[in-house]
Amino acid sequence: MRNQLTKVLFAACVLAVSSASAEDKPDWKTDTISGGWGGVRSSLFDKGVTIDLSHKSDYLSNTSGGLQTGSVWLANTEAAIGVDLNKHIGWAGASAFIQYHVQHGNQTKDFNGSYVGSFAGVSNIETGNNAAQFWQAWLQKNVADDALSVLFGLYAVDSEFYVTDTSGLFIQPPYGMSAEMAQTGQNGPPVFPMGALGLRVKYTAGDYYVQAALTDGVPGDPAKAHGTYIKLDKTDGTLTMVEMGYTPAGSDESISKTSLGLWNYTAAATDMETGEARSDQGLYVLAERTLMAEQGGSGQGLSGFVRYGVVNKDVYPADWSGSIGVHYLGLISGRDDDEVGLAVTSSHASDKYQRLAGSDSSETVIELTYRAQVLPWLAVQPTLQRIMNPGMDKAVDDASVIGVRVELAI
Repeated sequence: MRNQLTKVLFAACVLAVSSASAEDKPDWKTDTISGGWGGVRSSLFDKGVTIDLSHKSDYLSNTSGGLQTGSVWLANTEAAIGVDLNKHIGWAGASAFIQYHVQHGNQTKDFNGSYVGSFAGVSNIETGNNAAQFWQAWLQKNVADDALSVLFGLYAVDSEFYVTDTSGLFIQPPYGMSAEMAQTGQNGPPVFPMGALGLRVKYTAGDYYVQAALTDGVPGDPAKAHGTYIKLDKTDGTLTMVEMGYTPAGSDESISKTSLGLWNYTAAATDMETGEARSDQGLYVLAERTLMAEQGGSGQGLSGFVRYGVVNKDVYPADWSGSIGVHYLGLISGRDDDEVGLAVTSSHASDKYQRLAGSDSSETVIELTYRAQVLPWLAVQPTLQRIMNPGMDKAVDDASVIGVRVELAI
């Protein structure tokens, strides 16, 4: 079944997403390692097809505290293929998208689980599993001048829900999917590295939007860690997410977003103390703003974000988590594409978990990072991390992690 599904989705790759006009045509010779493939990329682009290949490698070392000191190399290579179906076959307002990724590096020894023990995690490309699988594969149709959008297929909710662009710089996981929601569900929510079959509807009216998603409650197959699976079982239930937001149009590429989200699994969760069935739902709020914009409308300057979410305190170790951070694009003169950021996340242990596990009341993780755009196709990003009360475990000392990420546009 896995091989059949892989063949079907791979065949669909030739019909996948990204709409771009002729004047936005990329300069592959300059911006990628492999170039324009003798004009193939340009020819595909003119037909509405884009192909993006990328690679990320993390070298991370726990220098003190945590579970033990040590170092690991992690890696993720990804292909994203897309089609503007209006340009490709004349289907107005339609697009398709596929992402396929390969986890490699030293995934046989989980860096966080073996060396650090952080509840929030250390690297957002670490899965603890060498695997090749499809992350997303969907079709989308926009109508009413793009005010209404409907999407169906293999979908990752963190591509559009609970998202702040400002936090995307950071290597630690809770600045993608937040720490409190990442722990939920029978196999986690449908986020990297594995989406779930789902339907998403979004409506935009001026500066306001509302979006809702309904997905399989259990992404993939928990019994099979490798490959791509769409397994619909009657015990899976569904995950529903609804987010409402305000994104006023700003000048000079400024950032402004305020959102409120709700989510719910229909399958009941289990009370960690009594074993009784409990509701599995949560709520989150987020905001991000441009705090200081440089002149010229380049998007350079200082921005900040804040995020907060809660889950059922009877079910999960952390009943809430909150993040705050700042990000500066182009801080150093002449280094307009470089980014620097500082962020903090705190995850609070529920009273019930503290009592049952004898845990600390919280874990706090801090990250300071600088992403240098060395060449158009090469970025190097050192990171310094401090994890206080790793895993909310009183027996584990605070950990210090240093590392570097290398990104390649292939």
